[in-house]
Amino acid sequence: MKPGVISSIISKISPSATIAVAAKADELKRKGIKIISFATGEPDFDTSENIKEAADQAMKAGFTKYTAVAGIKELREAICIKLKRDNHLDYIPSQIIVSNGAKQALYNAFMTICEQGDEVLLPTPCYVTFPEQVKLAGGTPVYVPTKEENNFRITLEELKTKYTPKTKVLVFNSPNNPSGAVCKGDDLEKIANFLVDKGIWVITDEIYENITYDKTEHISIASLGQEIKNQTIMVNGLSKTYAMTGWRVGYAAGPEEIISAMVKFQGHVTSNINSIAQKGAIEALTGPQEMIKAMCKEYAIRRDYIVKKLNSIRGISCNSPDGAFYVFPNITKLYGACLGNNIINNEMDVVNYILEEAHVAVVPGEAFNYPDHIRLTFAISIDDIKEGLKRIESAINKLIF
Repeated sequence: MKPGVISSIISKISPSATIAVAAKADELKRKGIKIISFATGEPDFDTSENIKEAADQAMKAGFTKYTAVAGIKELREAICIKLKRDNHLDYIPSQIIVSNGAKQALYNAFMTICEQGDEVLLPTPCYVTFPEQVKLAGGTPVYVPTKEENNFRITLEELKTKYTPKTKVLVFNSPNNPSGAVCKGDDLEKIANFLVDKGIWVITDEIYENITYDKTEHISIASLGQEIKNQTIMVNGLSKTYAMTGWRVGYAAGPEEIISAMVKFQGHVTSNINSIAQKGAIEALTGPQEMIKAMCKEYAIRRDYIVKKLNSIRGISCNSPDGAFYVFPNITKLYGACLGNNIINNEMDVVNYILEEAHVAVVPGEAFNYPDHIRLTFAISIDDIKEGLKRIESAINKLIF
């Protein structure tokens, strides 16, 4: 290939920190070795039958053509009802765009409001896609590390240390992937007031809003007043709450001028999302909601088990997440341990050792711009969680400290 064929924009995107781990896992699988994966953030529950039935009826009725780029009006109305019901927010359909998953809604938002050189504050640990989408939009990611001792919850004081006149956007993800942190009460209000005072936009990723524990309440920052609402692009989707990852239904709500621009952009990228999935999404949002509580109850059981077990394993310490379905343990006490010539020097050594010795796949913290940790999902069966942690403990017990 001739030099210079790959664009400078794409060249700036960082490769996934999990690619090497995934390749090794695949190699082991090809050898017939059973790998237990704590890597994928996907509910192990099935989509509810009423949602499937709505999609089936849509197909039988011939609802298989293009729709409006922003999504059919009935779905956007259902989203407005949901936002009023769950988040105490008033929107109208022209303030809603439906996208191919929350990831596309996020990208639409970055492309719409970011200019070359704009600084975008990213509290870390952060979702792997945030910084890469910021780069694609011409923005500059500015990382704001949170403190493990504060359960990774972002504070106003931490944001202020990274604020400059070039700051254009704050990306706010609560509950957080990978830490499960939920920003609460006074901290959220202080941050909202600061953003209003400085005229900073907030793109808020609320995809895990319904998965919280210990009576923790998710509060949408846009619900704290009209001024902050006017500066907020709220992004959400149906993947996690309704176990609809493959349906690819995400959405964004915000000021009409911003949403109209996002629709214009999406119209030249993908146009509308799957027509049949839109009908299923209406049923998900307006139909029975009991499955959400049932899922969260099961997740809570798994969370309590995985946190307790990880903290019992030598060299690992793990906070209890406020929400989402991940744990983000600290593994620095494993550094310096060895097995023969295999010496653990950093988190990737831990990840590779666990994969090769225990046949368990986990995600390195550096993928989330927060090294010295690993991420494990508990959106897998309790049996796999127990077996996977048993394997990890056995492998670590072989190390000489």
